[in-house]
Amino acid sequence: MLDFTNDSSGGEPSSQAVKQDAISDQALLDAYSNAVIDVTERVGPAVVRVETGSKTPGARERGGLGSGIVISPDGLVLTNNHVVGSSRQIRLRDNEGIVTEARVLGVDPDTDLALLRADGARELRYASLGNSKSLRRGQLVVAIGNPLGFESTVTAGVVSALGRSIRSVSGRTIEDVIQTDAALNPGNSGGALVSSAAEVIGINTAIISGAQGICFAVASNTAQFVLSEIIRHGYVRRAYIGVSGQTAPIPRRHAVAAGVDNKMGALLAQIEPDGPAARAGLLPGDVAIRLDGVDIHGVDDLIRALDRDRIDRTLEMEVLRMGRLRTIDIHPIERKPSARQGSAP
Repeated sequence: MLDFTNDSSGGEPSSQAVKQDAISDQALLDAYSNAVIDVTERVGPAVVRVETGSKTPGARERGGLGSGIVISPDGLVLTNNHVVGSSRQIRLRDNEGIVTEARVLGVDPDTDLALLRADGARELRYASLGNSKSLRRGQLVVAIGNPLGFESTVTAGVVSALGRSIRSVSGRTIEDVIQTDAALNPGNSGGALVSSAAEVIGINTAIISGAQGICFAVASNTAQFVLSEIIRHGYVRRAYIGVSGQTAPIPRRHAVAAGVDNKMGALLAQIEPDGPAARAGLLPGDVAIRLDGVDIHGVDDLIRALDRDRIDRTLEMEVLRMGRLRTIDIHPIERKPSARQGSAP
């Protein structure tokens, strides 16, 4: 008699195999749940609700709500610039309901980040910033914040993409942004995007209205740079040449005549009087295609090239003027922080 109970040639799986698969699936789900729970318990107490505005006696409280993440035991708090806005009256509410006044140490509209310090001597629970360069697509992440005023809300998802670019409120491009499908809603802004190792690897900053599962966070390495600049200088140092411009195509005949490969460049629309560009002899209509050896394929490239390392240095800028290639020496200066407004490069 033939015995088919252990047939592995493609017949129906045995009840024992089905049972083993179910156990394996359950183990995976338990591991996933335990990872999210562990992250929430370790980082959740460091996420605070950020309340801005003021109370008028006899009237409802007016202001905004967002989230923030405490990153040091002495009360340094990272949040979004758009959460803080122009408010100077800020309160932090932790997951125990305790309210602490806070003050703004500095803001950076170009990366939509703000650094606060909680007042008072009470030691706050805090979380550590991780290395966002170590992230991989598909990696588990947990978002913790206060969406729509619902405190200490936790959502989980994965890293959908890395190295994204989004536009900040100042008009400057925020580079190296993390895309995630962890659900975010208004009020999550400024909250923590956390790895399974309970390290903050992003500051939640934006959602796309009408889209499903497309949300963004400023990478923790960017946040680390911004907070160190604010602590040291009170703002983020960047170079400035005094122009406004736009990305524009380069006519092929001009590119061929000049011997360049650029299909696009940064068209200088306006030149500020007495600014570095004006003093260097740049004119409206010039198209920048290279600065200090860096190719410029649009205004975003020009903005990106004007970093703190190019302050107070004489640089070579290559421009097309009336279709002819010119090399101009330019000396960028330090861009002074404006009153929370965007500014030209």
